[in-house]
Amino acid sequence: MSSSEKDVRLSVGDAELTVNPANGCRISSLRIGGTEVLRQGEWYGCFPMVPWCGRTENGLFHNGDVPHRLPLNSPPHAIHGTGRDTAWRTARVGEREAAFYYDLADPWPYPGRVTQTFELSEDSLTLAFGIETYGDSFPAQAGWHPWFLRDLGGKNVEIAFDAAWQEERGENHLPTGRRIPPLPGPWDDCFGMPDGVDVTLTWPEQLQLTVKSRAEWVVIYDEQAEAVCVEPQSGPPNGLNTAPRYVTPIEPLEIATTWSWRRL
Repeated sequence: MSSSEKDVRLSVGDAELTVNPANGCRISSLRIGGTEVLRQGEWYGCFPMVPWCGRTENGLFHNGDVPHRLPLNSPPHAIHGTGRDTAWRTARVGEREAAFYYDLADPWPYPGRVTQTFELSEDSLTLAFGIETYGDSFPAQAGWHPWFLRDLGGKNVEIAFDAAWQEERGENHLPTGRRIPPLPGPWDDCFGMPDGVDVTLTWPEQLQLTVKSRAEWVVIYDEQAEAVCVEPQSGPPNGLNTAPRYVTPIEPLEIATTWSWRRL
């Protein structure tokens, strides 16, 4: 796949979005009123997690009775999918929206296509994924991994959410299968929100940004000094094994999230 795809920039009002299809179709920049809200650098911004999210235990998953092994890019596990390491193709670019795709290929064992769309308004950004199969059904996941800056030049960001449960995390960084009451941070943890993901980031006296999705799972990661991550996703870490959602010839996997903001 060509890596020559150019960056795509959308601008509405004082919101400016830059997508880099050649570098995993990640958002490399989101500026609101001239202020960058995402951590900069080729590994950061906001990258897609597809066709799985978080860690897959020992890089092994099953489709029925058929085992498959994935590269251990975070030993001893496989992490965050293949989409972030792939050059995507630009399908269309409008004034306020853009769409991109890539075809699933080795090391993912099933053929299919992933599409990602971006729709920008003056006070929101909506991201959406679709995963379709070219043949057999297979388990998959999709989600986003944004790196929101902890500090926009004022006070540190505050994270607020009301989860129904927290997936207990084992020593191997994977959910144990137990659901526990949400614990105080710092977090590198998955939370369940059966009514939909709803997390608010507040930079006091500057900006409030809310991440929402009809998806039921979100990973919160705030163990780094530079940034915090709010990751809506279609299933929990290791979900290819514990909560498989199948992409079938008649039913693609679809997920969307909307970030909305207001100046304070």
